[in-house]
Amino acid sequence: MNKKNIVVLGFMLFSLFFGAGNLIFPPLVGMQAGDYFTPAIIGFLLTAVCIPFLAVLSVSFSNDGLLEIGRRVSPLFGVIFAMLIYLSIGALYGIPRAASVAYELGFTQIFVVENKTALFIFTLIFFTLTYILSVDAKKMIDNIGKILTPALLIVLTILFVQAFVKLNYEGRVPDAKFESSPFLTGFLEGYFTMDAIAALAFGIVVINGLKLMGVNEKKDIIKGTALAGIISSIGLILVYLSLSWIGRVLTYDVEMTNGADILVYASKVLFGGTGSVLFGVIVLLACLTTSVGLTNACASFFHEIYPKLKFKQFVFLFVVVGMLITNLGLNTILAIATPILVFIYPFAIVLIILACIQPMIGESRKMYVGSMIVTSIFAILSVLDFFEIHLHMIENIFGYLPLYADGLGWVVPAFVIAIIGYIIDQSQGKVKRAK
Repeated sequence: MNKKNIVVLGFMLFSLFFGAGNLIFPPLVGMQAGDYFTPAIIGFLLTAVCIPFLAVLSVSFSNDGLLEIGRRVSPLFGVIFAMLIYLSIGALYGIPRAASVAYELGFTQIFVVENKTALFIFTLIFFTLTYILSVDAKKMIDNIGKILTPALLIVLTILFVQAFVKLNYEGRVPDAKFESSPFLTGFLEGYFTMDAIAALAFGIVVINGLKLMGVNEKKDIIKGTALAGIISSIGLILVYLSLSWIGRVLTYDVEMTNGADILVYASKVLFGGTGSVLFGVIVLLACLTTSVGLTNACASFFHEIYPKLKFKQFVFLFVVVGMLITNLGLNTILAIATPILVFIYPFAIVLIILACIQPMIGESRKMYVGSMIVTSIFAILSVLDFFEIHLHMIENIFGYLPLYADGLGWVVPAFVIAIIGYIIDQSQGKVKRAK
């Protein structure tokens, strides 16, 4: 296994993860957490780094990637869940979000223009580049791992070094939600990076990359995926700590409502008039690499389940759909984000953890089915709560569960039922041991 190739693959995976959301949310956590920065950022790193790493690893344990993980519940669930994951992170949300943020926070920071014609021209260029970089998997790895990622890291490093030299922490009262529960609030904020969901898709990109490098033995694929994941995780941790630290120490003369405002302001404070250009370049590079990775992953998946259409045709399809949705505007795209994340994330986290421990304990169908049934109840309640539809009788009963008030009421019931399901299958001799 070529070490240089693994490093390139690790850089590629880092870049695929590091998109607009990853740039925007850490500084907001740093600003809002204030004096409770440490527990908040630890919680954030769990959902934004550790769980995505486990997700990529869980895909390498499976012979058929995300599809196989879902099929352990049932074949129908496997297909529906996989399609929901790929569509939510792909053409229907993830890809147009990356393009929209690239325009709003990247392009318009460099060129002071903002209208529908400018948006259309920008998306035409952006998605043409996405198509060119996505259509050849080998070139995608080389382009992102050897060119785009180093360029992104260089520009980010310039911002970070200047911030560490010029800024000092002077104390800040945390927002109420961080003051009452900094760790769990940070944990929930990590949802919005969408990395745990995206990792289930990016895992197959890493595996395909390893196969293109001549790695075919399953144990070597698992090892290569783990090493690439470690490289990516170290990069994400360093970047998240730096970005959140900037949000924590920056002194504000104006009100900051989101992480983008914080970084734009930080860039101007640290670099004057050139700060907007620097921030714009960071956003453009981050969003382009994410768009390329999501397009490639989605096209690979749908080509696998419907091989009559060529991989390049699926790439073209997702690029066109992504471009059309992007032109609806960023606010329209972001409006659908929260209910999607609230619904999908619990399923994804439970499946990732079960898939990672399965090689050690064996496969139990009741373990998967039981935990998914319980998780679905809480996921539906969370979506109803988002739309302010309250089932008070059920909520009063579930209100006694640990972490329910923090939006994590599913955690204990899902894993308790998983354990009970495993014990039942074990007693009946139905646990399949790993070969």
